Amino acid sequence: MRVTPFLALGCYAAVARAQDDGEGLASSVSSAAAEASSSVGSVVESVTSSAVSKPTFTPTTLKAPFLEQFTDDWDSRWQASHAKKENTEEEWAYVGTWNVEEPSVLRGLHGDKGLVLKDKAAHHAISAKFPSAITNKDNTLVVQYEVKLQGGLECGGAYMKLLQDNKALHAEEFSNASPYIIMFGPDKCGSTNKVHFIFRHKNPKTGEYEEKHLKSPPAARITKTTSLYTLIVRPDQTFEIKIDGGSVKNGSLLEDFSPAVNPDKEIDDAKDTKPDSWVEEARIADPKAKKPSEWDEDAPFEIVDDDAEKPADWLENEPTMIPDPEAEKPEDWDDEEDGDWMPPMVHNTKCDDVSGCGPWEKPMMRNPAFKGKWTAELIDNPAYKGVWAPAKIANPDYFEDKAPGNFEAMGAIGFELWTMQNDILFDNIYIGHSEADAEALKQETFDLKLPVEKQEEEASKPKVDESKKDPKSPMDLNFMDDPLFYVKEKSQLFFEIAKRDPMEAVRFVPEVAAGLALGAITLLLVVGGLLGGGGAAAAAKAPSKEQMSAKAQQAQDQAAKVKDQVVAAVASGTDTVKDEVNKRSTRSNAGQ
Repeated sequence: MRVTPFLALGCYAAVARAQDDGEGLASSVSSAAAEASSSVGSVVESVTSSAVSKPTFTPTTLKAPFLEQFTDDWDSRWQASHAKKENTEEEWAYVGTWNVEEPSVLRGLHGDKGLVLKDKAAHHAISAKFPSAITNKDNTLVVQYEVKLQGGLECGGAYMKLLQDNKALHAEEFSNASPYIIMFGPDKCGSTNKVHFIFRHKNPKTGEYEEKHLKSPPAARITKTTSLYTLIVRPDQTFEIKIDGGSVKNGSLLEDFSPAVNPDKEIDDAKDTKPDSWVEEARIADPKAKKPSEWDEDAPFEIVDDDAEKPADWLENEPTMIPDPEAEKPEDWDDEEDGDWMPPMVHNTKCDDVSGCGPWEKPMMRNPAFKGKWTAELIDNPAYKGVWAPAKIANPDYFEDKAPGNFEAMGAIGFELWTMQNDILFDNIYIGHSEADAEALKQETFDLKLPVEKQEEEASKPKVDESKKDPKSPMDLNFMDDPLFYVKEKSQLFFEIAKRDPMEAVRFVPEVAAGLALGAITLLLVVGGLLGGGGAAAAAKAPSKEQMSAKAQQAQDQAAKVKDQVVAAVASGTDTVKDEVNKRSTRSNAGQ
């Protein structure tokens, strides 16, 4: 299959190479080359993307208390906040910007837009009020949304908040101080990586709220493909967290949160004190034990081994260190100023093959009479009463909430985030009571886009390692195997040959040259002639200033023409690839 975009890429590469070879002409064609670069830069991405068949986004017909797919009327529901962050040591304003747009990487569906956090290292806040307050008393609550970390996530959050329905919610801008009922979603910074599930619980006695944090939360998925986060709270006070449709955490609101929802029935009596006679020592020294008469506490740990004998090969007259026999007195050494010169001392190598050198002494040995300090053995303490603890009394603050999952009414959703990465995308938000509808929305959206994203991700991966394992000649490459590698190798081959003979390069690599008609060849020859690439003839007669200007203008005009060829070639090549993919898909489906 002949794919003409790569012929146009060859022309752009020729212009770029010419820029590196000369200063005068390079400045003349730089503007046109830059425009060509912009067009060419999207060629491979366009062709690669088109090689993967993509469905088109279709708004769902499902209904829910709140369901957001960021269609064209999204700004009638969502309001960015520019309030100041409260209750912090420093005042921070929410200056981060938001936009609704299609993904910039790994697009899974045509026309599918999401809410995108746009700024790095900035505080962002945006919220949307529900058409009516959402309550889940004695009912299931399902919270589900997509997160796409287009730039990864090194330090920041991508969680949502379901805000308490109160008067302040409708009168003030959303901020960190806005009371929430549930906080749910991924958060990562450094070694911390978890999916938050926090709910605020109202103490029925005091009326005060306390955050209840999920113990051992699951880890978030840090990937540039879309991730789907689902929280289900059921009327039996159990919960389930799913990621990409798979269950990752199950538990109970009454057992798996800290601090616990319900306080202890009994507490320690603060007025109770330990009696002076209370004995807590479980073991004591045996009072009847006595030190044996033969026990010598003063015996040394080691003594001289009187039975030791000097080894026969011990060189007692050989010192362990001797003057270095190879050392020489420095030429600039002055005995009067520096003193008598003495060679440095080195290890005596004569001691290496014998037991030792120098004066021999009997070694030390462990003293068999050594026993150390005597202590009595430990026995069970007959007076032991156990570890003392204060008496228990009824907890005056005790209450029992058997259904903490009957959350207070929620009036809005908000994203209040700080992150070091931008381009975090949120989409397909479902807040309602039907697990079946949340699953249906997943099938309409997430299940369609994820396989496409993974195919594009796989197609865009460089195949450098594979080429090292099984190197191929540029002439044996196939465009559809790896478009980027194909273009790179073909272009490099063209220029290597063109250094010796441009016309031979045209004949040997027609993929780069033929589709350019006269564009790339003419420009290459013009540049080569002006910059001295024509050999002795060019060296014999340098072009005049007027000739340089005329040739530069000619090259600039030619580069502009090349740019137009690039655009036309991209459109033609993309359509060709699409047709080929459709044919393959049709044949594949027919064979099933």
